[in-house]
Amino acid sequence: MPPDDKFALLPADSHNRHLIANVHPPDWRNPEPAPRYNLVVIGAGTAGLVAAAGAAGLGAKVALIENRMMGGDCLNFGCVPSKAILAAARAAAAARGVPALGVRGAPAEIDFGVVMARMREARAGLSANDSAHRFRTLGVDVFLGAGRFVAPDAIAAGDAMLRFRRAVIATGSRPAAPPIPGLERVGYLTNETVFSLTALPRRLAIIGGGAIGCELAQAFRRFGAEVTMLESAPRILGRDDADAAASIERTLAGEGVRVLAGCVIESVSASAEGKLLSLRRARTEAAERIAADEILVAAGRAPNLDGLELGAAGIASDSAAGVTVNDFLRTTNRRVYAAGDVCTQFRFTHVADAMARIVIRNALFFGRARMSALTIPSCVYTDPELAHAGLSAQAAEARGTEVQTLHLPMSEMDRAVLDGRTGGFAKIHVARRGGRILGGTIVAPHAGEMISELTLAIARRDPLSSLAGVIHPYPTVAEAFRKLADQYNRSRLTPRASRILARWFAWRR
Repeated sequence: MPPDDKFALLPADSHNRHLIANVHPPDWRNPEPAPRYNLVVIGAGTAGLVAAAGAAGLGAKVALIENRMMGGDCLNFGCVPSKAILAAARAAAAARGVPALGVRGAPAEIDFGVVMARMREARAGLSANDSAHRFRTLGVDVFLGAGRFVAPDAIAAGDAMLRFRRAVIATGSRPAAPPIPGLERVGYLTNETVFSLTALPRRLAIIGGGAIGCELAQAFRRFGAEVTMLESAPRILGRDDADAAASIERTLAGEGVRVLAGCVIESVSASAEGKLLSLRRARTEAAERIAADEILVAAGRAPNLDGLELGAAGIASDSAAGVTVNDFLRTTNRRVYAAGDVCTQFRFTHVADAMARIVIRNALFFGRARMSALTIPSCVYTDPELAHAGLSAQAAEARGTEVQTLHLPMSEMDRAVLDGRTGGFAKIHVARRGGRILGGTIVAPHAGEMISELTLAIARRDPLSSLAGVIHPYPTVAEAFRKLADQYNRSRLTPRASRILARWFAWRR
Protein backbone atom coordinates (compact mmCIF):
# COMPACT_ATOMS: atom_id res chain seq x y z
CA MET A 1 0.00 0.00 0.00
CA PRO A 2 1.46 3.40 -0.89
CA PRO A 3 2.18 5.69 2.03
CA ASP A 4 0.05 8.81 2.42
CA ASP A 5 1.19 12.32 3.34
CA LYS A 6 1.72 11.46 7.01
CA PHE A 7 4.73 9.38 5.96
CA ALA A 8 6.29 12.11 3.83
CA LEU A 9 8.97 12.99 6.37
CA LEU A 10 10.90 16.17 5.81
CA PRO A 11 13.41 16.67 4.43
CA ALA A 12 12.92 14.09 1.70
CA ASP A 13 16.54 12.93 1.77
CA SER A 14 18.11 9.50 1.50
CA HIS A 15 18.08 9.01 5.29
CA ASN A 16 14.34 9.59 5.61
CA ARG A 17 13.66 7.43 2.55
CA HIS A 18 15.70 4.69 4.22
CA LEU A 19 13.66 5.14 7.40
CA ILE A 20 10.33 4.90 5.59
CA ALA A 21 11.50 1.83 3.67
CA ASN A 22 11.93 0.12 7.03
CA VAL A 23 9.05 1.41 9.13
CA HIS A 24 6.31 1.74 6.50
CA PRO A 25 7.53 0.25 3.21
CA PRO A 26 5.66 1.79 0.24
CA ASP A 27 5.47 -1.57 -1.53
CA TRP A 28 4.33 -3.58 1.49
CA ARG A 29 1.67 -6.22 0.94
CA ASN A 30 -0.29 -7.38 3.93
CA PRO A 31 -0.36 -11.18 4.41
CA GLU A 32 -3.40 -13.41 4.26
CA PRO A 33 -4.72 -13.56 7.82
CA ALA A 34 -4.60 -16.81 9.78
CA PRO A 35 -7.94 -18.34 10.84
CA ARG A 36 -7.18 -17.34 14.44
CA TYR A 37 -4.26 -15.75 16.32
CA ASN A 38 -2.93 -16.39 19.77
CA LEU A 39 -2.18 -12.67 19.97
CA VAL A 40 -3.10 -9.64 17.89
CA VAL A 41 -1.22 -6.44 18.71
CA ILE A 42 -2.46 -3.01 17.65
CA GLY A 43 0.42 -0.55 17.56
CA ALA A 44 4.06 -1.13 16.70
CA GLY A 45 5.76 1.18 19.16
CA THR A 46 7.94 -0.18 21.95
CA ALA A 47 5.15 -2.00 23.81
CA GLY A 48 3.69 -3.53 20.67
CA LEU A 49 7.03 -4.61 19.24
CA VAL A 50 8.16 -6.23 22.49
CA ALA A 51 4.84 -8.03 22.90
CA ALA A 52 4.80 -9.25 19.30
CA ALA A 53 8.44 -10.37 19.20
CA GLY A 54 8.26 -12.00 22.62
CA ALA A 55 5.08 -13.94 21.87
CA ALA A 56 6.27 -15.04 18.43
CA GLY A 57 9.60 -16.14 19.89
CA LEU A 58 7.72 -18.41 22.26
CA GLY A 59 5.85 -20.04 19.37
CA ALA A 60 2.58 -18.09 19.40
CA LYS A 61 0.82 -17.11 16.19
CA VAL A 62 0.98 -13.31 16.22
CA ALA A 63 -0.38 -10.46 14.13
CA LEU A 64 0.92 -6.88 14.44
CA ILE A 65 -1.04 -3.89 13.11
CA GLU A 66 0.51 -0.44 12.57
CA ASN A 67 -1.23 2.50 10.94
CA ARG A 68 1.71 4.89 10.90
CA MET A 69 5.39 4.08 11.43
CA MET A 70 6.81 1.00 13.10
CA GLY A 71 9.06 1.89 16.00
CA GLY A 72 6.50 4.36 17.27
CA ASP A 73 7.34 7.60 19.00
CA CYS A 74 10.64 6.38 20.50
CA LEU A 75 12.36 5.59 17.22
CA ASN A 76 10.81 8.21 14.99
CA PHE A 77 10.07 11.25 17.12
CA GLY A 78 11.37 10.67 20.63
CA CYS A 79 14.27 8.95 22.35
CA VAL A 80 16.35 8.18 19.28
CA PRO A 81 16.38 11.54 17.43
CA SER A 82 16.48 13.60 20.64
CA LYS A 83 19.49 11.79 22.08
CA ALA A 84 21.32 12.15 18.78
CA ILE A 85 21.03 15.93 18.87
CA LEU A 86 21.75 16.03 22.62
CA ALA A 87 25.07 14.33 21.84
CA ALA A 88 25.86 17.11 19.35
CA ALA A 89 24.86 19.74 21.92
CA ARG A 90 27.23 18.22 24.49
CA ALA A 91 30.02 18.29 21.92
CA ALA A 92 29.29 21.96 21.25
CA ALA A 93 29.48 22.76 24.95
CA ALA A 94 32.75 20.83 25.30
CA ALA A 95 34.28 22.65 22.33
CA ARG A 96 33.80 25.95 24.14
CA GLY A 97 36.12 24.72 26.86
CA VAL A 98 36.00 24.90 30.66
CA PRO A 99 38.00 27.93 31.86
CA ALA A 100 37.92 26.68 35.46
CA LEU A 101 39.93 23.65 34.32
CA GLY A 102 42.37 25.82 32.39
CA VAL A 103 40.86 24.83 29.05
CA ARG A 104 39.77 27.71 26.85
CA GLY A 105 38.07 26.75 23.64
CA ALA A 106 37.25 28.86 20.63
CA PRO A 107 33.64 29.77 19.87
CA ALA A 108 32.06 26.57 18.60
CA GLU A 109 31.02 26.60 14.95
CA ILE A 110 27.71 24.77 14.75
CA ASP A 111 26.54 23.43 11.41
CA PHE A 112 22.94 22.74 12.37
CA GLY A 113 22.18 21.14 9.02
CA VAL A 114 24.94 18.58 9.57
CA VAL A 115 23.73 17.97 13.16
CA MET A 116 20.25 17.12 11.92
CA ALA A 117 21.50 15.08 8.95
CA ARG A 118 23.62 12.98 11.30
CA MET A 119 20.54 12.46 13.50
CA ARG A 120 18.49 11.31 10.51
CA GLU A 121 21.25 8.94 9.41
CA ALA A 122 21.52 7.39 12.89
CA ARG A 123 17.75 7.04 13.18
CA ALA A 124 17.48 5.39 9.80
CA GLY A 125 20.25 2.96 10.68
CA LEU A 126 18.60 1.94 13.94
CA SER A 127 15.21 1.54 12.26
CA ALA A 128 16.20 -1.86 10.87
CA ASN A 129 15.62 -3.29 14.35
CA ASP A 130 11.97 -2.20 14.25
CA SER A 131 11.32 -2.79 10.57
CA ALA A 132 8.36 -4.54 9.02
CA HIS A 133 10.73 -6.88 7.17
CA ARG A 134 12.52 -7.92 10.38
CA PHE A 135 9.29 -8.71 12.17
CA ARG A 136 8.12 -10.80 9.24
CA THR A 137 11.31 -12.84 9.59
CA LEU A 138 10.46 -13.30 13.28
CA GLY A 139 7.24 -15.04 12.24
CA VAL A 140 4.91 -12.09 12.88
CA ASP A 141 2.13 -11.29 10.39
CA VAL A 142 2.59 -7.53 9.89
CA PHE A 143 -0.45 -5.56 8.72
CA LEU A 144 0.15 -1.92 7.74
CA GLY A 145 -3.04 0.08 8.05
CA ALA A 146 -5.66 1.08 10.60
CA GLY A 147 -6.93 -1.48 13.08
CA ARG A 148 -10.34 -1.36 14.73
CA PHE A 149 -12.35 -3.69 16.92
CA VAL A 150 -15.42 -5.20 15.30
CA ALA A 151 -16.24 -7.75 18.00
CA PRO A 152 -14.98 -8.80 21.44
CA ASP A 153 -12.63 -11.27 19.71
CA ALA A 154 -12.01 -9.73 16.30
CA ILE A 155 -10.12 -6.78 14.81
CA ALA A 156 -10.36 -5.46 11.27
CA ALA A 157 -7.06 -4.44 9.68
CA GLY A 158 -8.00 -2.82 6.39
CA ASP A 159 -10.00 -5.47 4.52
CA ALA A 160 -8.64 -8.31 6.65
CA MET A 161 -10.49 -9.81 9.62
CA LEU A 162 -8.19 -10.95 12.45
CA ARG A 163 -9.75 -13.22 15.05
CA PHE A 164 -7.84 -13.64 18.27
CA ARG A 165 -7.57 -15.51 21.51
CA ARG A 166 -5.91 -12.49 23.11
CA ALA A 167 -5.17 -8.95 21.93
CA VAL A 168 -3.00 -6.06 23.09
CA ILE A 169 -3.74 -2.38 22.59
CA ALA A 170 -0.39 -0.58 22.30
CA THR A 171 -1.26 2.48 20.22
CA GLY A 172 0.80 4.91 22.30
CA SER A 173 0.23 8.64 22.67
CA ARG A 174 0.60 11.86 20.73
CA PRO A 175 1.60 15.42 21.65
CA ALA A 176 -1.20 17.52 23.11
CA ALA A 177 -1.36 21.27 22.55
CA PRO A 178 -2.89 23.57 25.17
CA PRO A 179 -5.96 25.57 24.07
CA ILE A 180 -4.17 28.90 23.65
CA PRO A 181 -5.99 31.39 21.41
CA GLY A 182 -4.11 31.88 18.16
CA LEU A 183 -1.70 28.98 18.61
CA GLU A 184 -3.19 26.79 15.89
CA ARG A 185 -3.41 29.70 13.48
CA VAL A 186 0.18 30.84 13.98
CA GLY A 187 1.56 27.29 13.92
CA TYR A 188 3.91 25.40 16.18
CA LEU A 189 6.32 22.51 16.40
CA THR A 190 5.92 19.34 18.46
CA ASN A 191 8.25 16.41 19.00
CA GLU A 192 6.79 14.99 15.76
CA THR A 193 7.96 17.97 13.68
CA VAL A 194 10.90 19.58 15.48
CA PHE A 195 13.28 16.92 14.17
CA SER A 196 12.43 17.93 10.60
CA LEU A 197 14.13 21.31 11.06
CA THR A 198 17.12 21.94 8.81
CA ALA A 199 17.84 25.52 9.89
CA LEU A 200 18.35 26.69 13.46
CA PRO A 201 15.64 29.12 14.59
CA ARG A 202 17.22 32.27 15.98
CA ARG A 203 14.56 32.56 18.70
CA LEU A 204 12.78 29.52 20.11
CA ALA A 205 9.92 29.59 22.63
CA ILE A 206 9.19 26.29 24.35
CA ILE A 207 5.79 25.81 25.96
CA GLY A 208 6.24 23.24 28.74
CA GLY A 209 8.90 22.71 31.37
CA GLY A 210 8.92 18.93 31.52
CA ALA A 211 11.68 16.56 30.45
CA ILE A 212 11.31 17.16 26.69
CA GLY A 213 11.16 20.92 27.15
CA CYS A 214 14.25 21.01 29.36
CA GLU A 215 16.31 18.71 27.15
CA LEU A 216 15.57 20.58 23.94
CA ALA A 217 15.88 23.99 25.60
CA GLN A 218 19.44 23.18 26.62
CA ALA A 219 20.29 21.63 23.25
CA PHE A 220 19.00 24.51 21.13
CA ARG A 221 20.63 27.05 23.43
CA ARG A 222 23.96 25.26 23.03
CA PHE A 223 23.48 25.39 19.27
CA GLY A 224 23.16 29.17 19.55
CA ALA A 225 19.42 29.87 19.61
CA GLU A 226 17.83 32.33 22.03
CA VAL A 227 15.57 30.07 24.09
CA THR A 228 12.68 30.97 26.38
CA MET A 229 10.92 28.16 28.27
CA LEU A 230 7.39 28.86 29.52
CA GLU A 231 5.80 26.74 32.25
CA SER A 232 2.37 27.32 33.78
CA ALA A 233 3.19 25.46 37.00
CA PRO A 234 5.16 27.19 39.78
CA ARG A 235 8.33 25.33 38.75
CA ILE A 236 9.75 23.24 35.95
CA LEU A 237 9.92 19.42 36.17
CA GLY A 238 6.92 19.36 38.47
CA ARG A 239 6.91 15.58 38.81
CA ASP A 240 10.52 15.44 39.93
CA ASP A 241 12.24 16.16 43.22
CA ALA A 242 12.02 19.90 43.93
CA ASP A 243 15.72 20.23 44.80
CA ALA A 244 16.68 18.38 41.63
CA ALA A 245 14.39 20.53 39.50
CA ALA A 246 15.89 23.67 41.04
CA SER A 247 19.38 22.39 40.23
CA ILE A 248 18.46 21.79 36.59
CA GLU A 249 16.81 25.21 36.37
CA ARG A 250 19.98 26.86 37.66
CA THR A 251 22.00 25.02 35.05
CA LEU A 252 19.68 26.05 32.22
CA ALA A 253 19.62 29.66 33.39
CA GLY A 254 23.42 29.64 33.72
CA GLU A 255 23.68 28.59 30.07
CA GLY A 256 21.40 31.39 28.93
CA VAL A 257 17.98 29.75 28.78
CA ARG A 258 15.30 32.13 30.01
CA VAL A 259 13.00 30.09 32.28
CA LEU A 260 9.59 31.60 33.06
CA ALA A 261 7.63 29.41 35.48
CA GLY A 262 4.24 30.30 36.86
CA CYS A 263 3.04 32.08 33.74
CA VAL A 264 -0.16 31.93 31.73
CA ILE A 265 0.03 32.31 27.95
CA GLU A 266 -3.06 34.31 27.06
CA SER A 267 -2.68 34.36 23.27
CA VAL A 268 -0.35 33.86 20.34
CA SER A 269 -0.32 36.10 17.28
CA ALA A 270 1.74 36.79 14.18
CA SER A 271 3.46 40.09 13.55
CA ALA A 272 6.43 41.61 11.76
CA GLU A 273 8.47 40.75 14.88
CA GLY A 274 7.67 37.06 14.54
CA LYS A 275 5.34 34.87 16.54
CA LEU A 276 4.24 36.85 19.59
CA LEU A 277 3.29 35.13 22.82
CA SER A 278 1.32 37.33 25.23
CA LEU A 279 1.62 36.08 28.78
CA ARG A 280 0.91 37.04 32.34
CA ARG A 281 3.03 36.10 35.35
CA ALA A 282 0.78 34.39 37.88
CA ARG A 283 2.55 35.74 40.96
CA THR A 284 2.87 39.39 39.98
CA GLU A 285 0.15 39.68 37.30
CA ALA A 286 2.78 41.41 35.17
CA ALA A 287 2.09 41.22 31.43
CA GLU A 288 4.80 40.44 28.91
CA ARG A 289 5.18 39.73 25.20
CA ILE A 290 7.80 37.37 23.82
CA ALA A 291 8.77 37.18 20.14
CA ALA A 292 9.94 33.89 18.63
CA ASP A 293 10.72 32.50 15.22
CA GLU A 294 9.45 29.06 16.21
CA ILE A 295 7.26 27.75 19.03
CA LEU A 296 7.79 24.22 20.34
CA VAL A 297 4.89 22.75 22.30
CA ALA A 298 6.06 20.19 24.86
CA ALA A 299 3.14 20.40 27.26
CA GLY A 300 1.81 16.89 27.63
CA ARG A 301 0.55 13.86 25.76
CA ALA A 302 -2.83 12.37 24.85
CA PRO A 303 -3.54 8.64 24.36
CA ASN A 304 -4.16 7.41 20.82
CA LEU A 305 -7.72 6.07 20.91
CA ASP A 306 -9.22 7.48 17.71
CA GLY A 307 -10.63 4.93 15.31
CA LEU A 308 -10.13 1.90 17.58
CA GLU A 309 -13.89 1.40 18.07
CA LEU A 310 -13.29 0.15 21.59
CA GLY A 311 -17.00 0.05 22.32
CA ALA A 312 -17.44 -2.78 19.83
CA ALA A 313 -15.28 -4.94 22.09
CA GLY A 314 -16.65 -3.68 25.41
CA ILE A 315 -13.42 -1.89 26.33
CA ALA A 316 -13.66 1.10 28.65
CA SER A 317 -11.45 4.14 28.15
CA ASP A 318 -10.98 7.77 29.10
CA SER A 319 -9.92 10.51 26.69
CA ALA A 320 -7.23 11.73 29.12
CA ALA A 321 -6.11 8.56 30.93
CA GLY A 322 -6.47 6.21 27.97
CA VAL A 323 -7.56 2.57 28.01
CA THR A 324 -8.81 1.40 31.40
CA VAL A 325 -6.75 -1.51 32.76
CA ASN A 326 -6.39 -3.29 36.07
CA ASP A 327 -3.14 -4.07 37.84
CA PHE A 328 -2.63 -7.07 35.54
CA LEU A 329 -3.02 -4.77 32.49
CA ARG A 330 -6.27 -6.46 31.48
CA THR A 331 -9.00 -4.23 30.04
CA THR A 332 -12.73 -4.53 30.72
CA ASN A 333 -12.73 -7.16 27.96
CA ARG A 334 -11.13 -10.27 29.49
CA ARG A 335 -9.53 -11.16 26.14
CA VAL A 336 -7.81 -7.80 25.66
CA TYR A 337 -4.85 -6.20 27.42
CA ALA A 338 -3.10 -2.86 26.99
CA ALA A 339 0.47 -1.66 27.43
CA GLY A 340 2.49 1.49 27.00
CA ASP A 341 1.51 5.14 26.75
CA VAL A 342 -2.09 4.34 25.84
CA CYS A 343 -2.87 3.18 29.37
CA THR A 344 -0.36 4.64 31.81
CA GLN A 345 0.92 7.97 33.12
CA PHE A 346 4.48 6.57 33.08
CA ARG A 347 5.17 7.42 29.45
CA PHE A 348 8.70 6.07 29.10
CA THR A 349 10.07 3.60 26.58
CA HIS A 350 11.48 1.34 29.30
CA VAL A 351 8.09 1.23 31.04
CA ALA A 352 6.36 0.27 27.79
CA ASP A 353 8.89 -2.55 27.43
CA ALA A 354 8.27 -3.76 30.99
CA MET A 355 4.49 -3.59 30.56
CA ALA A 356 4.67 -5.67 27.37
CA ARG A 357 6.53 -8.37 29.28
CA ILE A 358 3.78 -8.38 31.91
CA VAL A 359 1.18 -8.77 29.16
CA ILE A 360 2.99 -11.75 27.63
CA ARG A 361 3.02 -13.56 30.98
CA ASN A 362 -0.55 -12.72 31.89
CA ALA A 363 -2.24 -13.02 28.51
CA LEU A 364 -0.53 -16.15 27.22
CA PHE A 365 0.41 -18.08 30.36
CA PHE A 366 -2.23 -17.33 33.01
CA GLY A 367 0.33 -15.21 34.84
CA ARG A 368 -0.42 -12.82 37.69
CA ALA A 369 2.33 -10.25 37.15
CA ARG A 370 1.34 -6.82 38.43
CA MET A 371 2.10 -3.35 37.17
CA SER A 372 2.24 -2.11 40.77
CA ALA A 373 5.19 -4.42 41.46
CA LEU A 374 7.45 -2.53 39.04
CA THR A 375 10.19 -0.26 40.34
CA ILE A 376 10.26 2.45 37.69
CA PRO A 377 13.34 4.61 37.10
CA SER A 378 13.22 7.80 35.08
CA CYS A 379 15.80 10.15 33.63
CA VAL A 380 15.84 13.69 32.29
CA TYR A 381 18.72 13.78 29.80
CA THR A 382 19.89 17.31 30.42
CA ASP A 383 23.55 17.91 31.27
CA PRO A 384 23.84 17.06 34.12
CA GLU A 385 21.17 14.39 34.07
CA LEU A 386 18.39 14.01 36.62
CA ALA A 387 17.54 10.40 37.46
CA HIS A 388 15.03 9.04 39.95
CA ALA A 389 13.76 5.66 41.12
CA GLY A 390 11.19 4.56 43.67
CA LEU A 391 9.11 6.78 45.92
CA SER A 392 9.55 10.39 46.91
CA ALA A 393 9.57 11.18 50.61
CA GLN A 394 6.08 12.67 50.32
CA ALA A 395 4.69 9.61 48.53
CA ALA A 396 6.20 7.25 51.11
CA GLU A 397 4.81 9.28 54.02
CA ALA A 398 1.39 9.33 52.35
CA ARG A 399 1.50 5.54 52.56
CA GLY A 400 2.14 5.75 56.29
CA THR A 401 5.89 5.13 56.23
CA GLU A 402 8.13 7.25 58.43
CA VAL A 403 10.99 8.43 56.21
CA GLN A 404 14.60 9.38 56.77
CA THR A 405 16.27 11.28 53.92
CA LEU A 406 20.03 11.32 53.36
CA HIS A 407 21.62 13.92 51.11
CA LEU A 408 25.11 14.13 49.62
CA PRO A 409 26.23 17.11 47.50
CA MET A 410 28.52 16.34 44.58
CA SER A 411 31.01 18.79 46.09
CA GLU A 412 31.85 15.99 48.55
CA MET A 413 32.60 13.50 45.78
CA ASP A 414 36.26 13.37 44.75
CA ARG A 415 35.49 12.51 41.12
CA ALA A 416 33.03 15.39 40.82
CA VAL A 417 35.61 17.79 42.28
CA LEU A 418 38.32 16.55 39.91
CA ASP A 419 35.96 16.83 36.93
CA GLY A 420 34.81 20.28 37.96
CA ARG A 421 31.19 19.06 38.02
CA THR A 422 30.08 19.69 41.61
CA GLY A 423 26.65 21.18 40.96
CA GLY A 424 24.53 18.10 41.61
CA PHE A 425 23.73 15.79 44.48
CA ALA A 426 22.52 12.33 45.46
CA LYS A 427 19.55 11.83 47.76
CA ILE A 428 18.11 8.60 49.16
CA HIS A 429 14.92 8.05 51.17
CA VAL A 430 14.79 5.11 53.57
CA ALA A 431 12.22 3.74 56.00
CA ARG A 432 13.15 5.02 59.43
CA ARG A 433 12.43 1.58 60.85
CA GLY A 434 14.72 -0.96 59.22
CA GLY A 435 16.39 1.35 56.71
CA ARG A 436 14.80 -0.18 53.60
CA ILE A 437 15.51 1.96 50.52
CA LEU A 438 12.30 3.58 49.32
CA GLY A 439 13.55 5.89 46.58
CA GLY A 440 16.25 8.23 45.48
CA THR A 441 17.31 11.00 43.12
CA ILE A 442 20.62 11.80 41.47
CA VAL A 443 21.68 14.97 39.66
CA ALA A 444 25.03 14.28 38.01
CA PRO A 445 26.59 13.55 34.64
CA HIS A 446 25.46 10.07 33.56
CA ALA A 447 22.92 9.85 36.39
CA GLY A 448 20.79 7.68 34.10
CA GLU A 449 23.59 5.10 34.02
CA MET A 450 23.91 5.21 37.81
CA ILE A 451 20.26 4.86 38.81
CA SER A 452 20.01 1.15 38.00
CA GLU A 453 22.05 0.23 41.08
CA LEU A 454 19.48 2.01 43.22
CA THR A 455 16.58 0.58 41.21
CA LEU A 456 17.83 -2.96 41.85
CA ALA A 457 18.24 -2.30 45.56
CA ILE A 458 14.70 -0.90 45.80
CA ALA A 459 13.24 -3.84 43.86
CA ARG A 460 15.05 -6.26 46.16
CA ARG A 461 13.78 -4.34 49.21
CA ASP A 462 17.37 -3.98 50.41
CA PRO A 463 18.33 -1.79 53.36
CA LEU A 464 20.60 1.14 52.60
CA SER A 465 23.23 -0.35 54.88
CA SER A 466 23.76 -3.13 52.30
CA LEU A 467 25.25 -0.63 49.84
CA ALA A 468 28.04 0.13 52.30
CA GLY A 469 29.46 -3.29 51.48
CA VAL A 470 29.41 -2.79 47.71
CA ILE A 471 32.89 -1.94 46.40
CA HIS A 472 32.77 0.92 43.91
CA PRO A 473 35.80 1.86 41.80
CA TYR A 474 37.60 4.98 42.99
CA PRO A 475 37.18 7.69 41.93
CA THR A 476 33.64 7.47 40.55
CA VAL A 477 30.49 9.46 41.13
CA ALA A 478 28.65 6.19 41.84
CA GLU A 479 30.58 6.05 45.11
CA ALA A 480 27.87 8.41 46.33
CA PHE A 481 25.72 5.39 47.14
CA ARG A 482 28.37 3.90 49.40
CA LYS A 483 28.95 7.26 51.06
CA LEU A 484 25.23 7.65 51.71
CA ALA A 485 25.13 4.13 53.15
CA ASP A 486 28.05 5.00 55.44
CA GLN A 487 26.23 8.18 56.43
CA TYR A 488 23.17 6.12 57.30
CA ASN A 489 25.16 3.64 59.35
CA ARG A 490 26.73 6.49 61.32
CA SER A 491 23.28 7.94 61.97
CA ARG A 492 22.34 4.69 63.71
CA LEU A 493 25.19 5.11 66.17
CA THR A 494 23.15 6.51 69.06
CA PRO A 495 24.74 8.12 72.15
CA ARG A 496 23.97 4.96 74.13
CA ALA A 497 25.63 2.78 71.51
CA SER A 498 28.62 5.13 71.50
CA ARG A 499 28.99 4.82 75.29
CA ILE A 500 28.81 1.03 75.08
CA LEU A 501 31.45 0.94 72.33
CA ALA A 502 33.71 3.30 74.28
CA ARG A 503 33.54 0.97 77.30
CA TRP A 504 34.20 -2.03 75.05
CA PHE A 505 37.33 -0.53 73.55
CA ALA A 506 38.51 0.70 76.92
CA TRP A 507 38.17 -2.84 78.25
CA ARG A 508 40.05 -4.22 75.20
CA ARG A 509 43.05 -1.87 75.55
